[in-house]
Amino acid sequence: MKYLEGVVTLKYRAEACTGCGRCLEVCPRGVFMRSNGKVALTDPALCMECGACMSNCPEGALTVRAGVGCAAAVFNGLLQGGEPDCSCGGDAGGPPPGCCD
Repeated sequence: MKYLEGVVTLKYRAEACTGCGRCLEVCPRGVFMRSNGKVALTDPALCMECGACMSNCPEGALTVRAGVGCAAAVFNGLLQGGEPDCSCGGDAGGPPPGCCD
């Protein structure tokens, strides 16, 4: 399952990567691959923004706002039995600040 193109918060700094491969081990979506002794992104739109890669990267080469953005909208929709919804539990006036941006 891919999410919307260009909305994922995942950022990868190749210059900080030492190629340890922990992100490859923990990513449930196959967002990473090994390339020339380092890690590279396959397709950022596969990222569900769980934060496992960032939490396990000893070099800080990966950052992601875990639980926000498209992944949260998809999960909210599934849990509520409808379309993707990024209300994040906010009131009718909209989501809480920083929830879905």
